[in-house]
Amino acid sequence: MNELQDVIGAIRPLRQEAKDAASVHLDNLTKPPGSLGKLEDMARQLAGITGEVMPDMSRKAIVVMAADHGVCEEGVSAFPQEVTRQMVMNFLQGGAAVNVLARHAGAEVVCVDIGVNADLEHPDLLSRKVRKGTANMAREAAMTREEALQAIRAGIEVADGLAGRGVRVLATGEMGIGNTTASSALLSVLGGIAVEDAVGRGTGIDDARWLHKQEVVRRAIEVNKPDADDALDVLAKVGGLEIAGLTGVILGAAKNACPVVIDGFISSAAALVASRLAPESQPYMIASHQSHEQGHGRMLEEVGLGPMLHMDMRLGEGTGAALCFTLMDAAGKIMREMASFESAGVSRG
Repeated sequence: MNELQDVIGAIRPLRQEAKDAASVHLDNLTKPPGSLGKLEDMARQLAGITGEVMPDMSRKAIVVMAADHGVCEEGVSAFPQEVTRQMVMNFLQGGAAVNVLARHAGAEVVCVDIGVNADLEHPDLLSRKVRKGTANMAREAAMTREEALQAIRAGIEVADGLAGRGVRVLATGEMGIGNTTASSALLSVLGGIAVEDAVGRGTGIDDARWLHKQEVVRRAIEVNKPDADDALDVLAKVGGLEIAGLTGVILGAAKNACPVVIDGFISSAAALVASRLAPESQPYMIASHQSHEQGHGRMLEEVGLGPMLHMDMRLGEGTGAALCFTLMDAAGKIMREMASFESAGVSRG
C-alpha cells in the first residue's frame, strides 16, 4: 500500500500557466472565442497536463487488459467465458475492432494478460497474470485486497514502461466476459446507485437474463458487504482484475504526466476507482464517449467527466478511445495550423 501511496503522491496538479497560454493562443485564432467547444477544452487540458502549449501527442497506445470473471458461473453473459481467451489472440493477431481503429488513429495496441483463465503464450503478449480469473463474487470476494493491489501495480508498471519509451498519451481498453457485471456492482456501491439503474445489458442479454443479472449483483453486494468509503475494498470484493489493472494504468499515466483516454463502461469503472483512490488523477482523464450501456452516463458523472462522443457503441476493447485519438489529433492541428487574426489579416469582433 505504501508503494501505491508513493505513486499517488507523485501526481502533480495541471500546469495552469500552460493552460492559460493555450487559452490566449486559441482566442487569437480566426474564430469566435470558444466556438470549437470540446476541441478547445481538450487543447487546454493537454497543455496543462504536458506543460506544453502545442504538445506532440503522436505517440499513442491503447492498453487492453484482459481477465476472466468467476461470476460467469451465474449465467450473466450472452457469451461463454472462453471468448476472453479467443479475443486476446484476436487482438494479438490484429483482427479486432480496436486493432482496426487503432491503426486508423496511428496508435499501438498493447495487450496484457492480467487474469485470463488460460495459459496464453504469444511474443507480443504482456503477461502480468495475478490469478486465473476472479472468484465468483456472488458467493465470495472476487479477489483478495493484496491481489487487487498487485493488479493495480501491474497497470502502473505498464504505464511506466510505455511512458519510458516515449509514448505521450495512453488509453484504456479491456476484454473479459462478465466484466459489465463487476462494473455495475462497482457503480452501484461507489456511486450509491440502485442496482436496477446500474446494471445494463452488456453483450446484449434478453429481459429475463437482465433481471437475473441484477439479482446476481444484489447478491454479490449482500454477500461481500463492500465498504463504499474504501475504493480498494470495493474493487477487491466485487471488481475485476482487468479493472484493477486499468486503475493502475490511469494512476501511472497521471504520475508520468500523460493524458489517459477512458473508453467505455468498464474502463470508466476503473476511472471511478482511480478517482476515489487519487482525486488528483481525474484532471488527467479524457472521456472518449458515452456508451449505450445503461449506467455509463451515471458512471461518468461520478468521475466528473463529460464524453467527447455519443456513438451508441457498447463494444469496449478501447474502440471509443481510438476514435477519440482522432479528435485529439484534430485539436493539435487547430493549435498548430490555424491562422491568427493578425497573420490572416482578419478583423476581430
